[in-house]
Amino acid sequence: MPDPTSPNPEAPRLVPPPRTYAHMVARWCILPLVRTPVTPNHLTTLRLISGLGAAVLFALGGPFWTVWGGVVFAVSAVLDRADGELARVSGRISKGGHWFDLVSDMVVNVATFLGIGIGLADRFAGPWGPILGALAGLSVGATFIVVFLVHTGGSHPSVAFSYPSRFDFDDALFLIAVAAWFNALLPLLYAAAIGAPLFLAFALWRYWRLKAPSAP
Repeated sequence: MPDPTSPNPEAPRLVPPPRTYAHMVARWCILPLVRTPVTPNHLTTLRLISGLGAAVLFALGGPFWTVWGGVVFAVSAVLDRADGELARVSGRISKGGHWFDLVSDMVVNVATFLGIGIGLADRFAGPWGPILGALAGLSVGATFIVVFLVHTGGSHPSVAFSYPSRFDFDDALFLIAVAAWFNALLPLLYAAAIGAPLFLAFALWRYWRLKAPSAP
């Protein structure tokens, strides 16, 4: 079993091409790191720190902090793909690292939407801002768990949920950065507070259908 903490002298390995456009960018970014002591968990830690930093910037509110929050969030989203790509290409794959990645995703998404709600509370959303942010963030986090369960159950999420080719469902989170740059976080918050719980319900239904025994 490869040591997930040390560089693999045989890396980079021949691995399948990235499935999505975001993973293509991430793989290009991690290639210089394959034979270095940098591990996938290092990138996951940077993803967690930068994601929480983006949440704080969003919570500060105002155009300046919001734009920079979008920049930091975009970097964090790329790092979210980069850790897995580094693990695959370098051969440093570990179950603990996979769980660390999943927990980091959930924490960052909840914190980000909560930060957006707090940042918009004083100007637009009022006391509903943090509530809507928490609703959206928790729904996205719960959806990550359901998608993970689908994957571990042997069904690929892209098939189970009929994603468009070259996209994953969490690629939609890049819209957070775009909305921050174009002063559109308020409609995004409203849309996420409605759409994320609905998608969670759909994901739970699909998971239940996949787990249900087939009719004779």
